[in-house]
Amino acid sequence: MKLNNFELAFVLGRLLLGLNFLMHGLVRIPKLDVFQAGILKEFAAAPLPARLVSAYATALPFVEGGVGLLLLLGLWTRPALVASMLVIMSLVFGSSLLEKWNLVGDQLVYGLYIITLVLHLQRNRLCLDAVAVPA
Repeated sequence: MKLNNFELAFVLGRLLLGLNFLMHGLVRIPKLDVFQAGILKEFAAAPLPARLVSAYATALPFVEGGVGLLLLLGLWTRPALVASMLVIMSLVFGSSLLEKWNLVGDQLVYGLYIITLVLHLQRNRLCLDAVAVPA
């Protein structure tokens, strides 16, 4: 299959975001207790219940890994992009509570990146969507 430049750009962008999310999950899952403890410590003064923060910190690496894998495979790409945006929005919420505006800025860049992929979703190629989700 020969890809035009727009299709190639989308595929490379999808793969890059997928690898980023997958690696966030894969490096955190083996040390989940340490990751969770760090998040709990960081949010100790935030106006959120510790149980909610703990549950979020436990689930986040698995969500990141799952979304990343879906994006790498190009499987259910649109829902995976929506899920990735919801993750970023949750991170913006948490970073804002902590007044970590530099992180919010980085997260907004992720958001713009995801929006760009959604806008060009029709260029998705080299994906399992073509098999799993017939046109």
